[in-house]
Amino acid sequence: MSEIVPQNGNVLLTWEDLWVTASSLKDGNKAILKGLTGYARPGELLAIMGPSGCGKSTLLDTIAGRLGSSTRQSGDILINGRKQTLAYGTSAYVTQEDTLMATLTVKEAVYYSAELQLPNSMPKSEKKQIADMTMKEMGLQDAMETRIGGWIGKGISGGQKRRVSICLEILTRRKLLFLDEPTSGLDSAASYYVMKTIASQCQGRTIIASIHQPSTEVFSLFHSLCLLSCGRTVYFGPASAAID
Repeated sequence: MSEIVPQNGNVLLTWEDLWVTASSLKDGNKAILKGLTGYARPGELLAIMGPSGCGKSTLLDTIAGRLGSSTRQSGDILINGRKQTLAYGTSAYVTQEDTLMATLTVKEAVYYSAELQLPNSMPKSEKKQIADMTMKEMGLQDAMETRIGGWIGKGISGGQKRRVSICLEILTRRKLLFLDEPTSGLDSAASYYVMKTIASQCQGRTIIASIHQPSTEVFSLFHSLCLLSCGRTVYFGPASAAID
């Protein structure tokens, strides 16, 4: 693996000989990830793919530093070539399940999040400006006044909810973004729009997404692919070369 030195505070994330073992009363110790090596580069969108149960979400959680207490890991995770933990505010993680307040409008949800996440020293007018710009980047400008909806009644679509969740996580312009199956539960059109919007955020960011059975159109948006099977890497390289 050639060494790449990122500039301008960007994040090159590398994992080497990564093993993860889970322990349970029923199964004892079981290896979930088995000696994985790979990297995610600034300005690129990396897909983690493979069949159900192959370790996609476990790999994502491991490199994001979100493993549970019942698991053990070995191997190295490097930030810009060094062993170190991610500094606070460097990364954001979008979960598979949306955790949005159904009673809020899109604008209210994003404004409230901006108020909480952005520095206290920042004027409210600047926070609103950042929130408005981020909603526009996510293609949410036409849904700003619509309630998110859910148990209270119909609201925005599933694809729009996913984009709101992403919007809340990129308000602070974090350099490293993790997404756990961002197209789960969406139809093909909504999946493509969500992933195209995510791909548009690659400039200056390192983006890693676990994804299950993407369409050809969605897959074409990824720069790199990490393909897993039974906890092992069976392909790592350019996404376009995996089709050939």
